[in-house]
Amino acid sequence: MNDSQRAIDVRDVTKTYSLGDVKVEALRGVTFTIARGEYVAIMGPSGSGKSTLMNLLGCLDRPTTGQYFLDGSDVSTLGDDQLAAIRLKKLGFVFQGFNLLPRTSALKNVALPLFYAGIRAKTRNATAADQLREVGLGDRMDHKPSELSGGQQQRVAIARALVNDPAVVLADEPTGNLDSQTSEEIMALFHHLNDGGRTIIMVTHDEDVAGHARRIIRLRDGRIVDDQVTGKG
Repeated sequence: MNDSQRAIDVRDVTKTYSLGDVKVEALRGVTFTIARGEYVAIMGPSGSGKSTLMNLLGCLDRPTTGQYFLDGSDVSTLGDDQLAAIRLKKLGFVFQGFNLLPRTSALKNVALPLFYAGIRAKTRNATAADQLREVGLGDRMDHKPSELSGGQQQRVAIARALVNDPAVVLADEPTGNLDSQTSEEIMALFHHLNDGGRTIIMVTHDEDVAGHARRIIRLRDGRIVDDQVTGKG
């Protein structure tokens, strides 16, 4: 795989936290590559390091040692302002709790990243509308979160994650607050987006949810213990 094909390249990354006099090694030499257009689930028990890894991939934290290349750029040594800019331009986030503004329409929620990127109102509203149509909510643009079901709220959150055309979509337990039928619908949407070329990385503790991905990376005690293609897709 050449550099232009890599969305994510993690090289011997460690992360150590200090709790008083105690050093906690959350990640212990993690190395892997994710190609553009892959759909990967990251799994592991509590304390395995998967949340720490997600924070690093999302440019919310930096590794203690090692390198992390996102879309060809080494982001492992960037400052806070530079990381914030990378998050805005290169990453889309989907959370378990949706994280929508309660008094704001679906359209305005989706357009929010474009507002922070300095895009003018007409353009950002048109782009947000396109993304809502892509996730099947073209008829719900003016609805506030309280007027939407849980599954519809997550679709709004997914549209918001896509609106900046990110290099990678990071999904953290994206079905954790949804019933099983709605979870299947959201997983089908992720498949549709991946089929369209989106790179998706999903952290989950749910084997059924992870089984929808095309590759599963398993962590234990801060190390990768398994990395397998599922045969999906």
